[in-house]
Amino acid sequence: MGRRTRHGRALNGVLILNKSAGMTSNRALQIAKRLFDAQKAGHTGALDPLATGVLPICFGEATKFSQYLLDADKSYRVRARFGKTTTTLDSEGEEVARKDATSLERSAVENALQAFRGDIQQIPPMFSALKVEGKPLYELARAGMEVDRKPRDVSIYRLELTEFFPGAEPEAVFEVECSKGTYVRSLVADIGDSLGVGAHVIALHRPEAGPYQESQAVSLETLESERSDAEADCLDHYLLPEYSPVESFSAVELDTASADFFIQGQAVIVPQVYRFGAEGDIVRVFVEDGQFLGVAEVSDDARILPRRLIANHS
Repeated sequence: MGRRTRHGRALNGVLILNKSAGMTSNRALQIAKRLFDAQKAGHTGALDPLATGVLPICFGEATKFSQYLLDADKSYRVRARFGKTTTTLDSEGEEVARKDATSLERSAVENALQAFRGDIQQIPPMFSALKVEGKPLYELARAGMEVDRKPRDVSIYRLELTEFFPGAEPEAVFEVECSKGTYVRSLVADIGDSLGVGAHVIALHRPEAGPYQESQAVSLETLESERSDAEADCLDHYLLPEYSPVESFSAVELDTASADFFIQGQAVIVPQVYRFGAEGDIVRVFVEDGQFLGVAEVSDDARILPRRLIANHS
């Protein structure tokens, strides 16, 4: 699936990794890149070290379409503990404040959730990869600094309380479906604040990211065991096509002549293009032999405009 050079294989495709707890997303990426002996790789939407679940990793030409995964909706299962707030909004941070939450009841938590469904605003946590003047917020936070962060618009499509455990430090399990840019740690902290007792995340799992589900995911442990002393291409059967990040988009097929113009970056006319999408929509583009060429935007004059082209076409 990839041509070997001294810098690794020119590998193209998407790996759906099931990240384990206690590892940064970048560390998981580097291990996967080594196991596949890939020249180029990037992850799409980092998971906190504490978090587990679906972490799509794009190799080679697939990285050109990773933005569509960053922009995709995601789902989470999160376990929260009430009565304590922390610097990182999860159990890895230092305690900031503690309040008595013994009397907290399930009904109160369920009632509080209504205010957090739909379109809401969030202030990103200081311990996040969001950059301010070129520096990640977590670097500033580790240096003991706190800067003003502007509220961001996010959408919570689904927020359900599935389990509740009363006690001196009550815990709850939520299922969340949300838009890009949503910080689940902030969501949990805000719910805790609204109840007057504070809260932080103690476990977080992502079962879905865009079109990918955990049933498609493989762990690093499985990859390392299968690779062992074998060649890297023994793992290639785990890779999805480079166009899988945009597989939900309509597909347009070009004849050879039109494809030649398209791969040179020129807009081409597609008869009845509006069957595939309205003006401004993104479509996948193939040549008539089935080869993927990239993605294009539907224009207002029955043409498609190249937006991302792959380099491994013949």
